[in-house]
Amino acid sequence: MRIPVVDNGGQWTHREWRVLRDLGAESEIVPNTTPLEAMRADGVVLSGGALSLEGTDLPLGSVGRWIDQAQVPVLAICLGHEFLARHFGGALGRVTPEFGSVDLVVDRPDHPMFAGLPGRFRVWGSHNDSVTRAPDGWTVLAHSAGCPVEAMAHDTRPIWGVQFHPEVEHTEGGREIFRRFLDLCRR
Repeated sequence: MRIPVVDNGGQWTHREWRVLRDLGAESEIVPNTTPLEAMRADGVVLSGGALSLEGTDLPLGSVGRWIDQAQVPVLAICLGHEFLARHFGGALGRVTPEFGSVDLVVDRPDHPMFAGLPGRFRVWGSHNDSVTRAPDGWTVLAHSAGCPVEAMAHDTRPIWGVQFHPEVEHTEGGREIFRRFLDLCRR
């Protein structure tokens, strides 16, 4: 199974690649200017990044050109999550910055991303901007005290987004979230 990590300048992009590799996926880090068809992907991870998208219409490489037609599952992390929200009509803003340990509250424990995980657990945040409103056609899966949309999923397409960082060891259940994403890619 081939799962490229689209590099949006995140500090932990290499960790996303490593978790995928350690879980048995063939993975590589590719620039965010790479067209989807050039990735030959069974799924795609959109990395985080330091860029602020709040209040802008800045592009995120080529992602905006291919995300509407992508037929493969997508897991978007931090900045990637924020991009999906903005691209599909949600809202971003500066609420309470989260740096370090965050208490995640799962709103949809029945969703495949969180099924079997605790209703509350600790995740690692590293962001100033947050998704403040999920786009129409998306379901909010989790929130925290500082971020109303810590996780969301498209209602009809295999696209998930998380504000937190499941790739770091400090996130409880992070590898499980990646395993569930890989299961989605195998379908």
